[in-house]
Amino acid sequence: MDFLGGIYLVAVALAGAVGRALLMGLPDSLRVRLEAKAPPSLERGWIWLHAASVGELLLVAGLLGKLLETSRRIHITTGTQAGLELLKIRLSLWDDASGRLTGGGFPLDDQWGLESFFETPPGVFIALETEIWPNLFRELESRNIPVCILNGRLTNRTMESAFKPMLRRAASRMSLVAARDAESADRFRSLGAPNVVLGGNLKAELPPPPALHDGWKTLEAGWRGAPIIVAGNMVEGEEELILTAWKQAGEKFPDLRLIIAPRKPGRFDAVARLLDNEGLSYKRASGAWPLDLSQWRETQILLLDTMGELASVYSLGQVALVGGGWRWHGGHNPLEPLRWGTPALIGPGYTNFEDLVLPLLEAGCLQVTDAQNIAENIQRLLSGADPNNWKPNPVKLPECFQGCLQKTWEYLIPFLNQDCGAGRKTSNTLPNTRHQATGRQGFFHT
Repeated sequence: MDFLGGIYLVAVALAGAVGRALLMGLPDSLRVRLEAKAPPSLERGWIWLHAASVGELLLVAGLLGKLLETSRRIHITTGTQAGLELLKIRLSLWDDASGRLTGGGFPLDDQWGLESFFETPPGVFIALETEIWPNLFRELESRNIPVCILNGRLTNRTMESAFKPMLRRAASRMSLVAARDAESADRFRSLGAPNVVLGGNLKAELPPPPALHDGWKTLEAGWRGAPIIVAGNMVEGEEELILTAWKQAGEKFPDLRLIIAPRKPGRFDAVARLLDNEGLSYKRASGAWPLDLSQWRETQILLLDTMGELASVYSLGQVALVGGGWRWHGGHNPLEPLRWGTPALIGPGYTNFEDLVLPLLEAGCLQVTDAQNIAENIQRLLSGADPNNWKPNPVKLPECFQGCLQKTWEYLIPFLNQDCGAGRKTSNTLPNTRHQATGRQGFFHT
């Protein structure tokens, strides 16, 4: 073990000890990790599918459809409270009464955290969007359990990290990396990952989202004839920007309604206070849904403070604003509204989604606008829309987005078919070394 590895072990050992001593006083985001346990009903060779938080969980549906066909037990882990809330909503839909799908928190990267997950060894570990935990990967490798990274992505920031030697060692333990773009594939290869392929971005082939509850029909009836903007995945500072643009666009379209969805659940209350301070008439999607149409007619804004509904709500808008690119540099997935045929505007900061955005721009499916011109572009798009006869038609996506799920699945199949008991340690006891990585995401997460 090198110097950096030793520092990591000492640091996370201390963090783990302190965390468990203060468990009841810690925020939910840390308690998710500290309290994570594998279900005792797991069968040897179960599939461990890990999605760091909400964004990664939204990728799960298509892959799960194929994994459930293997007849293996599947346990999904996530590392945030928001992720657990979404799991509670989606697990029964994904499981479809098979009884083979469970979900829960992702453990700390230490002896006590991982212990229950190896009492009955998994047959394969699959992580979405690249989570790298040094101790977990070491334990998986020592038991000959494949480590598969799907939709893998690495950024320049990670490549320039001071912990790059540890990242190289972790990469060498990956059995499969199905990278989402060519640049990430090259970076994984440069780190020494032994089996890197180009799978494509799974976000390009997500299955249809679940239907909205019946309360949305009342909202639609109350807002009939009024154009609707759906502003999704707003990061801090963008709500104020969107409210300003909404008011400006409303000068030409006085009945204009707005559905606004902050990216992080922890900001729901802050955005509600902002709407209160602005004196706006709004309702919260987490609250009561009136059956009286007049109440909806008097409502200007719906604050979408629920989990897992945004992808479906985009179908109601005549214009979609996809956040993360006006007050941040990363952006968010523009395909969610485009699948419904809802015209979408994004900000210039779309670094994390270049592999999606650039082909969409080239195909004329998407528009980038700076903050100063949002209202003008909303007005332009609404001028060609009739909210009384709004029937969105899905956008024909570029050919480069087709076949990503099937290609990734074909790369994954050999690792699902390995003998679940071959080459494992006879003892399931982890080394007596206490260490943990804290926080919502992997020691290296990009």
